[in-house]
Amino acid sequence: MKPVTPDEKLAAVVGAKPMPRTEITKKIWDYIKKNKLQDAKVRTKINADEKLKPVFNGKSSVSMFEMTKLVSGHLS
Repeated sequence: MKPVTPDEKLAAVVGAKPMPRTEITKKIWDYIKKNKLQDAKVRTKINADEKLKPVFNGKSSVSMFEMTKLVSGHLS
């Protein structure tokens, strides 16, 4: 896969170096699991912390499906 570059907001979570989308997705999920940001009751919901909130366009929680769309907006 062709490497993509995360913007400044996403780089705070996954790092700034160019990498394939699959690697970015993996790093985001690692971050979510490490920080226990997956909602306990609604497993498809991700709760944002101070690093993810800018990536989620200021939203405090998003669905997994919405997260994918929002993350794409931070790649070039």
